[in-house]
Amino acid sequence: MIGSHAIVVGGSIGGMAAATALARRFDRVTVIDRDSLPTEAARDRRGVPHGMHAHALLISGRLALEELYPGLTEELIAGGAVPFDPGADLLFHQMGALRVRFRSGMLGISQTRAFLELTVRRRVMRLPNVTIHDRLAVSGLTGVSGRVTGVELDDGRTLAADLVVDATGRSGGRSDRWLEKLDCPAPENSVVRIDVGYTSRLYSRQPGDLPDGTLLALMAAVPPHHKKAAAAFAVEGDRWVVTIGGWHKEHAPADPAGFLDFAEGLPSPAIAHLIKKAEPLSDLETRQFPAARRRFFERLDRLPAGYVALGDTICSFNPLYGQGMTAATLEAHALGRSLDKFGTASAEMARHYYRAAGKVLETPWRMATGGDFAYPETTGPKPFGTDLINRYAREAMLASHVSPEVHKVLLEMQHWLCPPSALLRPATVLRSLVAARRSPARAEVVAQSAASAR
Repeated sequence: MIGSHAIVVGGSIGGMAAATALARRFDRVTVIDRDSLPTEAARDRRGVPHGMHAHALLISGRLALEELYPGLTEELIAGGAVPFDPGADLLFHQMGALRVRFRSGMLGISQTRAFLELTVRRRVMRLPNVTIHDRLAVSGLTGVSGRVTGVELDDGRTLAADLVVDATGRSGGRSDRWLEKLDCPAPENSVVRIDVGYTSRLYSRQPGDLPDGTLLALMAAVPPHHKKAAAAFAVEGDRWVVTIGGWHKEHAPADPAGFLDFAEGLPSPAIAHLIKKAEPLSDLETRQFPAARRRFFERLDRLPAGYVALGDTICSFNPLYGQGMTAATLEAHALGRSLDKFGTASAEMARHYYRAAGKVLETPWRMATGGDFAYPETTGPKPFGTDLINRYAREAMLASHVSPEVHKVLLEMQHWLCPPSALLRPATVLRSLVAARRSPARAEVVAQSAASAR
């Protein structure tokens, strides 16, 4: 064991994954969350206001959770989560046409965020050395300059710990204030303003709601002029989660007529057909997300011992890309490896962890912000080479309309199963450039790009 006590602040997927990693390395682990944690999957935590919207657990995220919780995939499916092949069971309309469908052999699972969180939390609750406290808020950190020794609670108590894991989420300002009180600098921020907004609703699920028996549908806009996006995911309880919205003020209304009208303006009629056919099971819920943000803890000259941040506290992605839960789980694995390497919650361990977490985040951050910067209204630090990468990515997406081989590489990239360099292999580049010419949407996309350039 590395230490006697570790505290995780935040009971999200990332917080629970971190608690599980720490339970193998500390005598005791305490998870603290200010919400009332649900005991059923019918409702979301108050701290996850976007909880009922469509959530994607990438395949690499599922595999990382499976490593922490053996048998979790089977447990989720037994509870109603929907298994799917992303190549065959997903209707993916992107860059003006549908991607060609094929059997990929990959296994994805689709469920609500509430059901996934509840299932994972129940696993954590069975760990003998982990205690979960809900309806309890952390108001600050205890310690001295350069060392965090525990947390302060809103009720005035303090809890000592060898390591505090900050999984408090997207606000960031809270933990910045905590660190500054201990004379620890706040990290540099990269903020990309995207003004994303979306509206969601649950529907009953019947065969034939989507074409050809598909279980998921994704509709992506053709930038830069079209900004709408949508998702329809089959989830437990024979239900659909339908989420539609977009970038830069292209937000779906929260009234049924406006919601349907917005859906009918999507690049494919499939989701509008589902909305008209299926029975609504919930009210319409809206959510706005003004900016994506990454905090570069790894660039700090001085780090406190006894403290690390994880999940959205480090990097808050555009939620339309569905990367957050996977990133947080992989960071929890990285934290475990760093603790094993150093054997203590030192500042050196924290630096090693942040560098490892930075490697986890680098590619998806580039992918997500690259997609966001396809719109001229997006502002913020643009990663070097974004425009060139976007031009080639456009060709690969056009190729995926007709080439199963290119589609497979794109799927593996999107699920973090291969590095982006896979798309740059000579054979894939040649196949993409040749196949893109046969896309049924090529003429329209090229014309729009030319008009935008003028």
